Amino acid sequence: MILVVIFYSGNILVGKAINELPPFTIAFFRLLIAFMIVLPIAWKKTWINRGVFFEYKWPFLWMTLAGVTFFNTFIYGSLQFTTSSNVAVLETIIPALTVILSAFVLKERLLNVQWFGVILSVMGAIWVVVDGRLFQLASMDWNIGDGIMIGAIISWSVYSILVKMYMYRFPPFAALFVMTGISLLVLLPFVVGEWLIFGVPELFQTDLITGLLYLGIFPSFVALILFNRAVDKLGASQSSVFLNLLPVFTMIGAYVWLGEEITTMHITGTAIVILGVTLTTQGGKFIKRKNTETT
Repeated sequence: MILVVIFYSGNILVGKAINELPPFTIAFFRLLIAFMIVLPIAWKKTWINRGVFFEYKWPFLWMTLAGVTFFNTFIYGSLQFTTSSNVAVLETIIPALTVILSAFVLKERLLNVQWFGVILSVMGAIWVVVDGRLFQLASMDWNIGDGIMIGAIISWSVYSILVKMYMYRFPPFAALFVMTGISLLVLLPFVVGEWLIFGVPELFQTDLITGLLYLGIFPSFVALILFNRAVDKLGASQSSVFLNLLPVFTMIGAYVWLGEEITTMHITGTAIVILGVTLTTQGGKFIKRKNTETT
C-alpha cells in the first residue's frame, strides 16, 4: 500500500502537469497503454476463465466502472479547475467512507482504537494540506473541481468494497485486462466528444508522452494490481486508510520536482498521519495479542 500511495501521488502530480489535455483523453490513453502492457500476459488466462467473468458480469462491470473507468477520470477533471493539494485532501475522505460502507456492507468491525486511527489519519492529512491551519478549512478556495472530486471519492470507496467481495474470484492480470478493455470501450465516445468540442490535442509532445507512459504503467497497471492484493490481505477499510498518506507523498513530490517548501507543519502532519495509519492497521492486532497473553 505504501507503493500504491507513491504511484497515486505521482498520478496527481503528473495529471496536473499534463492537464492541457482534456480529462477523458488522459484517462483513455493511460488505459490504452496499460491494456497493451497486460494484453500479452493475460489474454490466455482471460479466455480460460471466461466463464467466471460471465457468471459475475454485473458486479465485475460495476467494479470496473467505479475503480478503473471513472475514478481517475474524475480526478483529471477536477485537476482542470483545482489544485493538486485540494485533490489530495479530498481523497483523504475515501478511507472514512470506505470504513462506513464496510461496516454496513461487509459487516467489518473495527475496534475503538482503529476508529481513532482513522480519525487521526484524516486530521493529519488535512493538517498537511492546509499547513496547520486546521480551523480555516472552511475558508479554503473550493471550486467546481472540488465538487467533481466527490465523484472520485464515491467511486473508489465503492470499488474497494466490490474488490473485497468479488476480486478473489478472478485471476489478477485477467481481471485488469478485462477492466481496461471495458473502460476503453466506455471512454471512447467521451473522447470523441471531447475532440469534437475542443479539437484534437497535439499528443506527440515529449512531456505529454512521458506523462501518459507513467500514468499507463504505474497508477493504471502496477498500483492497481498491488491495491487489489492489499485489499485481499488487509481488508477494504485498512487498505484505504493508507490513502491518507497521499497528501504527504504529494507534498514530497512537489518539493522534489516543483521546488515547493516543506514546513514544520508538513512534518507534524506527516507524523500524525503515520500514527493514525499504524493504529488502524496494527492497533487491533496489538490489543488482540495482549488479550491472548492475558488469557
